[in-house]
Amino acid sequence: MKTHKNIKDSLSATDLCRKKFQITGSAVILTNGLLATADAKTAHGLIRGTDRFDIQGVIDQNHAGRDAGDILDGICRNIPVFSNMASFLAANGRKPDFAIIGVALSGGRLDSQWQELIHSIMSQGISIVNGMHMLLGEIPSFAHAAKKHHVQIIDIRKHKPYDQLHFWSGRIFDMKVPRLAVLGTDCALGKRTTSRMIVDTCRQAGMAAEMIYTGQTGWLQGNAYGFILDTTINDFVSGEVEAAIIRCEQEACPDIMVVEGQSGMRNPLGPCGAEIIVSGNIKGVVLQHTPFRKYFDGTESLGCMLPDIDNEIKLIEMYGTRVIAVTLNGTGGTTEDLAAFRSALEKKTGIPVVCPLEESMEKLLPVIRKFVHHHGLLPDTTVRKHHN
Repeated sequence: MKTHKNIKDSLSATDLCRKKFQITGSAVILTNGLLATADAKTAHGLIRGTDRFDIQGVIDQNHAGRDAGDILDGICRNIPVFSNMASFLAANGRKPDFAIIGVALSGGRLDSQWQELIHSIMSQGISIVNGMHMLLGEIPSFAHAAKKHHVQIIDIRKHKPYDQLHFWSGRIFDMKVPRLAVLGTDCALGKRTTSRMIVDTCRQAGMAAEMIYTGQTGWLQGNAYGFILDTTINDFVSGEVEAAIIRCEQEACPDIMVVEGQSGMRNPLGPCGAEIIVSGNIKGVVLQHTPFRKYFDGTESLGCMLPDIDNEIKLIEMYGTRVIAVTLNGTGGTTEDLAAFRSALEKKTGIPVVCPLEESMEKLLPVIRKFVHHHGLLPDTTVRKHHN
């Protein structure tokens, strides 16, 4: 029995959280030929793991017949790739509850080909989970199709009503659970994946850990606490950061929270990070970096160069927090080059440097335990004293 019946035709993730309605069920991921590209980072996160959906396959005409995990990182995850929905249905014998749009395209728009694909999926009685800025439930043709075919459109980036948004209150200074933020020198580096891996590693070591998600894929993966930053009215971003942390402490009271960062501190397309540090009163940062990328993602023609990692560490520490570790995305370099960069950076900075997709995250446990021990006893009032 589907768990998503008797809901209005267009729902947002924030609506669902507010009503404590848990969207779960079987799902396929739509990538429309983009599975092996960076645009499919939402799909990549779901392939690596989700507690919300039972992922039964990926629809991608360019990689049909293979395992999605093998395409992603060489690890078989028993998630087959199909050329179209018809081949999936022929192999599985029953419809999935949902089809999830597994890409994050520039500008958040779906072109005519994508729109035709989604209409075709809906006509087969399958509900759509949409993480794009283009809200399908507000487009008449899609709203009509949802009613006609008795399916749902779940627009994750449909923002909260004004009266449900939180304005920053200062209550963050009374929160006792220590908080790490995983920030990056750029976007599309794997900050969410690293955040999830840190949480998993802490839990395996016997620590109670929770992730504060700040993007659509974090919600899709089933994290209980967070918000979608890039759909939030700017005046309320700080308050939503604070509110997610407060709710997590009040309900779960973990040993540590790991806050997912967005974009990069100095990315001109979307500078982000300062509000997470300051408004969330963050005292520790794991900084994600890519040593083989020269320009900020999407600015190659403009020549906007990524900052030097040493300068980025200094910038973050000017906000009153400390970078306790660096994690590396090795895309664009050889295994040997990555290992050499990691070794040199670790020697230079004196802090752990880890390649999350190539080695165990257990190397970070000693510095995380030390961080928790130092910050987990009493609320830190340094920023409050300065603020007052």
